[in-house]
Amino acid sequence: MITVPAVPADLVPDPGWEAVPTARGRTTAGFQLRRDGATVDVRLERCAAGRLRSAYPAGAHDLEVRVGAGCPDDLLPALLRSLTAAVRAADPHCRRVVLAVPVADRGGITAAESAGYRYAVDVDLGTEELALLVAEPAWVTVTDIDLDRVPGA
Repeated sequence: MITVPAVPADLVPDPGWEAVPTARGRTTAGFQLRRDGATVDVRLERCAAGRLRSAYPAGAHDLEVRVGAGCPDDLLPALLRSLTAAVRAADPHCRRVVLAVPVADRGGITAAESAGYRYAVDVDLGTEELALLVAEPAWVTVTDIDLDRVPGA
């Protein structure tokens, strides 16, 4: 079992969002984000400690973003970009910011892709089937094509 770090306490979305904390645990945090007259409930949870822990090989620092159902599709890309930037600033070791949406939610998938997320895999949690979309920093996605060299050796 891996040691899962706490969700950073200093996650701050960009100034365009008014953030009100609603819940706090060691591996979870909840917020209400307000912008353009819309209020959106957001929950952040370490994947290795939450509902996705057995869904894929989750890293200790991977963080799931769960956006409440009241988020307008046209506001979702800006919300995801802001949260992803806040996660990267607060936790530079985070390899993946994960958004799990129902596999049939084409609007959510399209909105996430327009925010820089890419489709990774469909997972079945037993109670629902979800498409996992991920935002990864460049240091994770860079490929070393020198196949004759062992990295770090």
